[in-house]
Amino acid sequence: MASELNSSPVGNKSDVTKKRKLQCAEFASITSKDEAIAQCYLAENDWDLERALNSFFEPDVEVVFVDTPLASALPQKRPRMESIQEDCVDLTETDETPTTSTATSTSGTNDKASEEDKDNSQLTLVTWNIDGLDESNLIERARGVCSYLALYSPDVVFLQEVIPPYLIYLQKRAVSYNIIPGNDYGYFTVIMLKKSRVKLLKQEITHFPTTSMMRNLLSVHVRVGGSDLCLMTSHLESTRGQAKERLTQLNTLFHKMKEVPESSVVIYGGDTNLRDQEVTKVGGLPAGVVDVWEFLGKPEHCRYTWDTKMNSNKNAAYKCQLRFDRILFRNAKGTHIIPQTMDLIGLDKLDCGKFPSDHWGLFCAFTLIL
Repeated sequence: MASELNSSPVGNKSDVTKKRKLQCAEFASITSKDEAIAQCYLAENDWDLERALNSFFEPDVEVVFVDTPLASALPQKRPRMESIQEDCVDLTETDETPTTSTATSTSGTNDKASEEDKDNSQLTLVTWNIDGLDESNLIERARGVCSYLALYSPDVVFLQEVIPPYLIYLQKRAVSYNIIPGNDYGYFTVIMLKKSRVKLLKQEITHFPTTSMMRNLLSVHVRVGGSDLCLMTSHLESTRGQAKERLTQLNTLFHKMKEVPESSVVIYGGDTNLRDQEVTKVGGLPAGVVDVWEFLGKPEHCRYTWDTKMNSNKNAAYKCQLRFDRILFRNAKGTHIIPQTMDLIGLDKLDCGKFPSDHWGLFCAFTLIL
């Protein structure tokens, strides 16, 4: 709408006034501010709606990261954050979409009209470790992550390594999503649910009692159309030396998946830090639990999500390729979920010279059959 207003011909003073009233109304609607504030921002930006909105929001975004020190991500108890007013541009309307090879085929999912008519048998999901602990180009990388989420417009998002200022940024940008954090201090996981598609029923956190890295399991019970789902994410213990604790956490995850009533589909996605031999050590996946990548025939193009040969964010001296990030599912009695596609996201460098994260994200599309 902004581009239409800015490009429409203006024949006389009455047309100008009418156009500016429409711009003020749209600005006020988007920002939840009154039209007096809207008029000030628009006048200061030559009545360019897009520039006025950027002027209103972007400084706040910068302040979020600058005024919330990264020390908040250290493993120490902090008071609960106050609620953040959701007064921002809808994430699905961002104009910062990166140019990727898949943009043409997937950008149609951004159309709001089609969202409401979307077949309830379809479900899309992203899981991504966004590396919020890396201070380098954090603001630019956060914008990059949001651009990819806007491009793919997934119904469900699992994020790992989120820090408090990053959470505030998401709350300001992603107003079309319910955002459920796994903590409110340190670094943590987040589940995002598209409000128009996914109804939140309840949420829970399962603590990993012996973790030394603030790790837990975040679960939400939701309804999509006529289907009940339990969605889970976690960031299992990192580094090769923590394999014992990681496998303890993996067993906890498997136990929680089994506990979910058989009437609900279960989907897990997250940064598991797993090596393939470690899954073998715990006896493989439980009966009924399926690895999406394996189900799809082990496609080579999305095998590795931690790839220091291709991803230069860490400037790692060692070069390795590992399948740390995984998506698992368990079907329900009466409802089956069938993975259709899986792709890596976050593969393009930003203008700052960095990728959005040191991990590639995973985008997955499912079909639900009642």
